[in-house]
Amino acid sequence: MSDTLQLTKDLISKASVTPEDKGCQLMMTDHLKKIGFAISDLKFGEVDNFWAVRGNSEPVFVFAGHTDVVPVGDESKWKTDPFNPEVKDGLLYGRGAADMKGSLAAMIVATERFVQDFPDHKGTIGFLITSDEEGPAIDGTVKVAQHLKDSGQMVDYCLVGEPSSSDQLGDVIKNGRRGSLNGRLTIIGKQGHIAYPHLANNPIHLVLPALNDLCNELWDEGNEYFPATSFQISNVHSGTGVTNVIPGETEIVFNFRYSTETTHEQLQDRVLVILDKYKLDYRIDWEHSGYPFLTPKGDLVSSCVHAIKTVKGITAELSTSGGTSDGRFIAPILDAQVVELGPLNATIHQVDECVSVQDLDDLTDIYYQVLKNILT
Repeated sequence: MSDTLQLTKDLISKASVTPEDKGCQLMMTDHLKKIGFAISDLKFGEVDNFWAVRGNSEPVFVFAGHTDVVPVGDESKWKTDPFNPEVKDGLLYGRGAADMKGSLAAMIVATERFVQDFPDHKGTIGFLITSDEEGPAIDGTVKVAQHLKDSGQMVDYCLVGEPSSSDQLGDVIKNGRRGSLNGRLTIIGKQGHIAYPHLANNPIHLVLPALNDLCNELWDEGNEYFPATSFQISNVHSGTGVTNVIPGETEIVFNFRYSTETTHEQLQDRVLVILDKYKLDYRIDWEHSGYPFLTPKGDLVSSCVHAIKTVKGITAELSTSGGTSDGRFIAPILDAQVVELGPLNATIHQVDECVSVQDLDDLTDIYYQVLKNILT
């Protein structure tokens, strides 16, 4: 059993359902202390985080990730106990195997090997680890990043171990993510008997033309790295549940995933213009959950592409697809180049989450090569 496989199994055995850590971070810091890392435990609210650092010069390269996992759901549907990791047919099963305890183990083992081989490496290695990525993400990476900035600790390069690969390990590097803007729109009408529509004002009917405009609006055309900004309605709530009452209000919940071609303020303004065009009586609440970030081709991207080529013999594709990650905090707050590079994402958040045992070892080699490319 490789060191990476053993550590991954040890981490999976801790039922660290968000925001719980269950001792995963202590396990990681025990490894890091042995190779000369200084550890800062940073608890914000009920969330455990840590910052570990070795070195005090530039460039500063950071591994970032999370020890928390999503709930397992119906355990009876799993082939194995989700917190009792098992290897079957070359796959390691368990909650967090791919997202992202396998990556955390690979980071630790790669760093141990690198420090052994290059004890006087240039620059600084850091670890920024949270247990609040799968949850509200309020007291996790965003708080740690701000703490580091306030303390004068800047970061040049950051590799987040999110499962970025699609068909084979290393085929995709996420060099950015779209921003995310949520809206909760309430249209106010007048409730009444459905047989007397002239005495009521149906908010569903009122909002339909505006929704049609919002769904068909070209918000931008994207760019070389980002697809066009998208608008999607996720929930519509209205009515009393009976067939003979015109509702008094309708609530529409929607989301923008937006590119660097626009801003969340511009999107908000354009939504209001469309709503006001139809003279609607409404209220709207906004929640901005992440800025877009982009790391163009440069030192970090080149180092990762070269590492994957060395280990796997393939050329990685750069992508900004998918949801949000903690990179959305690290990039703007610490002014860092950020990429996401990790195992296959085919089973994440699913029953029977798993990762290839071979991929765990190859990912360790890739992370080692990235360290070598940047810090030697």
